[in-house]
Amino acid sequence: MAGNIARVARQFAGSPFAVVAATIVALLLLTAIFGPSLVPQNPYNLAELGMADNMLPPGAQAEAGFTLLLGADGQGRDMLSTMVYGLRTSIAVGISACVVAVAFGTILGLIAGYVGGRTETIIMRLVDFMLSFPTILIALMIMAMLGQGVVKLIFALILVQWAYFARVVRGAALVERSKDYIEAARCLRLGPVRIILGHLLPNCLPPVIVVGTLQIASAIATEATLSFLGIGLPITEPSLGLLIANGYEHLLTGKYWVAVFPGVLLLVLIFSINIAGDRLREILNPRLQGR
Repeated sequence: MAGNIARVARQFAGSPFAVVAATIVALLLLTAIFGPSLVPQNPYNLAELGMADNMLPPGAQAEAGFTLLLGADGQGRDMLSTMVYGLRTSIAVGISACVVAVAFGTILGLIAGYVGGRTETIIMRLVDFMLSFPTILIALMIMAMLGQGVVKLIFALILVQWAYFARVVRGAALVERSKDYIEAARCLRLGPVRIILGHLLPNCLPPVIVVGTLQIASAIATEATLSFLGIGLPITEPSLGLLIANGYEHLLTGKYWVAVFPGVLLLVLIFSINIAGDRLREILNPRLQGR
């Protein structure tokens, strides 16, 4: 296990772009975790806001005495502080939804791949049905029915993502179940649950890790889209999509910083996760070795 991790790390380090992307992702994660305690303002505490700071440009002095490095928005909130809080929410929503979708989709994919027969047919037809609709369309329908809220948004993202993991794991399980070690486990009269969790699952993890990494970026992008459209998170919850929506109307007024800075942060986050995930795909997929 340790040897495989070391091998993956060495191969990952062979791509400078992937290393830079992974470093950026790590820094943004640390910012999301510890940033709120370091920024000069809690933008969602009304007592800390000053209306005199309304739409001040980057570099201006705030009423409270600190420098607005990235300017202020229409409510007088420090843009740097709001972006840190928004980054925290966007990453938390994306990771939470992806983790649950991984667990649910992986279990169904393993059952479909190992059991086969009618069980596999039912599960895969459900997967095909879910994947036949655009992700954003399903998410829009779910949020329209459930309403706004963090938990409701995470639930919607889980419903639109689990099918990807189920299909990938089912394909990997079909390959693995015909191998000798599975036959040996059956000959030892091991139970199906023990074979699936103890033998089949560990050998299906590499593609799950790759898809999971890429789907985190997809979940963050979907959350930002829904929040931008006004049906994702409520205005009381910080998110990069909401920040972009709040500044969209000011783009043509010269007060670009309200929408551009959160948009750039969202772009850098998603792009970096995709670059790192694509490198993992190249390393963990034997067919792509040597390209």
